[in-house]
Amino acid sequence: MKRFQYRIVLQLIRKKKDPEAFAKIYDVYVTKMFRFIAYKVGNREVAEDLTSDLFLKLWEYLTDGKDHEIQSLNGLIYRMARNIVIDHYRRQSSVAECSIEDILHLGVDTGEVEKVHLQIESAKLLELIRTLKSEYQEVLLLRYIEELSIREIAVVMEKKRGAVRVMLHRATKTVRELVETAT
Repeated sequence: MKRFQYRIVLQLIRKKKDPEAFAKIYDVYVTKMFRFIAYKVGNREVAEDLTSDLFLKLWEYLTDGKDHEIQSLNGLIYRMARNIVIDHYRRQSSVAECSIEDILHLGVDTGEVEKVHLQIESAKLLELIRTLKSEYQEVLLLRYIEELSIREIAVVMEKKRGAVRVMLHRATKTVRELVETAT
């Protein structure tokens, strides 16, 4: 959906509590949010539950009668997803590991030979990325997997754009160094 269409859809949701308008947002974001949350929690069933919670909270937020100013729907949804994951870990009090196989299962369907090569390279890269500190992992995920802009990442991570650029640069540089030493 284009930016102006989001505004129309948001107005329908806010003023008329239109479930069909909300379904359009759901359709656009459900796969992205599931993938984002699954990466963070490492468990498919938990990710499904948290994704459902996310959209329920989004509906409640948009229909609560308050006139929330939403500068970036992308940023809002990712920030809500991030907060849901944080809340989940607070409740669990333990960090779950996500297997590389689970992440690769969420990947893009390409030709069989290309798929095998992509999975092998992705597995190696994910192993290296998992050694980075969590902020670096998150900024790389948001930028290169979720394809968010620097501005949107700044909203999600509640940081200034300059800080996000620096963090992304440092994370990318660290990954490059790890790849060079691994080969």
